[in-house]
Amino acid sequence: MEKMPYQEPDSQGPRRPLTREQAERSEAPTSDWRTALPTLKGTLATLRELRTSDAPALLTMLSSEEVVQFVPPLPDEVGGFERFILSAHAQRMSGSYACFGVVPKGTQAVAGLFQLRQMEPGFTNAEWGFAMAPEYWGTGVFLEGAKLVADFAFDCVGVHRLEARVCARNGRGNGAMRKLGATQEGVLRRSFLRKGEYLDRVLWSILRDDWYGAKAVWGPKMH
Repeated sequence: MEKMPYQEPDSQGPRRPLTREQAERSEAPTSDWRTALPTLKGTLATLRELRTSDAPALLTMLSSEEVVQFVPPLPDEVGGFERFILSAHAQRMSGSYACFGVVPKGTQAVAGLFQLRQMEPGFTNAEWGFAMAPEYWGTGVFLEGAKLVADFAFDCVGVHRLEARVCARNGRGNGAMRKLGATQEGVLRRSFLRKGEYLDRVLWSILRDDWYGAKAVWGPKMH
């Protein structure tokens, strides 16, 4: 995840209902994600809307140097993450943003985040960001969660183009984009300031048609 958005909400985009596949794996699915995010269930983890009670877990998860080396300065106390969660809810209600917490199977605490932010009114072009606690790296939780969020973006929100910007030094993050079938479009030179140093970022994209084509190869079960 390259950024933790606190920007002002944008205008609402068109509404699109959940597909049958999305509804089957969602708990209490809703056709209007602005009212409440659906709960997305995988075999390794569940993705749900953040709660203010998740703030302590987020503080712990995002305090690791392994995680924060590729993100801007983050809140350093629970109250800051509580405000982040409330901001996420407000932006979701405006139709400009969605943020899922990742709860691994057999646990109750949030161990990761997936963010989806509109890049222009209408949400046809969107950017996603992500962060995962190091203990879950390489377990399959990230890839499963990313596929669930991509389904949500294309099937429910109506996204046409999904972009990600990953620091060039973040080998694991760039590798994950390749595994998801994303296309590397170029390098954004010195576009990310971290601890006084400008870093290059890799621009990745997935188009809706690409995603549907990949799913046709993978089949209904992508985990």
